[in-house]
Amino acid sequence: MVSLFSVVSTFIAIVLIPGLFISRRLSVPFSIRNILRFIKLAASQNDNDEERNEKRGTNTMGEKEKRGGLPKHVAIILDGNRRWAQKRGLGTSDGHKAGARRVIENAKDCFAMGINTDEVNGLMSLFEENFRSEMPFFQRDKIKISVIGNRTKIPQSLLGLIRETEEATKSYEGKHLILAIDYSGRFDIMQACKSLAEKAKNGLIQVEDIDENVIDKELMTNCSEFPNPDLLIRTSGEQRISNFFLWQSAYTELYFPNVLWPDFGEAEYLEALTWYQQRQRRFGRRV
Repeated sequence: MVSLFSVVSTFIAIVLIPGLFISRRLSVPFSIRNILRFIKLAASQNDNDEERNEKRGTNTMGEKEKRGGLPKHVAIILDGNRRWAQKRGLGTSDGHKAGARRVIENAKDCFAMGINTDEVNGLMSLFEENFRSEMPFFQRDKIKISVIGNRTKIPQSLLGLIRETEEATKSYEGKHLILAIDYSGRFDIMQACKSLAEKAKNGLIQVEDIDENVIDKELMTNCSEFPNPDLLIRTSGEQRISNFFLWQSAYTELYFPNVLWPDFGEAEYLEALTWYQQRQRRFGRRV
């Protein structure tokens, strides 16, 4: 039996575009919920087809790789809050508030579609307010919360709330929202090197034992089952990752939509996932 995530990954590539057409023709509102209805209707049939193919030996690895699946881990650099506010004659704080609301809305859409991990590089000033207001959502939907970054600069009141939230959600599995506060890719690699150097100095590891897997475990993203993002989205049209996930993004698909972060809604997120499904991932190999 394939997992629910495999069902969603396999089937959404087939149903997404026809689903949009059917929704229009039947005057059904287009939403994540309606897409999931199509997925659920076909899930059991898809599951049975997978089992029959495996028994016949026709479900080869090559065939599986050709299917457009959903990413297990999406990283997001939410850029454009200030420009969004300026275009509307609003203050910078209004742009940040709109961006913070979008974080939660997109996280809900992300998990609804079966994506396991969502990374958000966000703004410290709004985290405390949103941690408190969204705690019922995290607990109701059993979403594990982790915070990565340099915690030495985080205010004590927010730091206490972060620890409280992480403790309250640490047992949840399947949905993981990781917030990056004062995070730097270079800092992450540097702290990993220092940790490994200290362990080598104390005889806990040998230098020759250090490889990519060992380094992965020392990075801040070791809190995630899927530490390396499949898809990284940076909104606002800027085409750089700006010191974010330098090690983890070695083979990540990079998507740079022109839309500003507060306007990056459900339709834009689906467009990003459709783009991802059309990519042929190589992981450094020749095809």
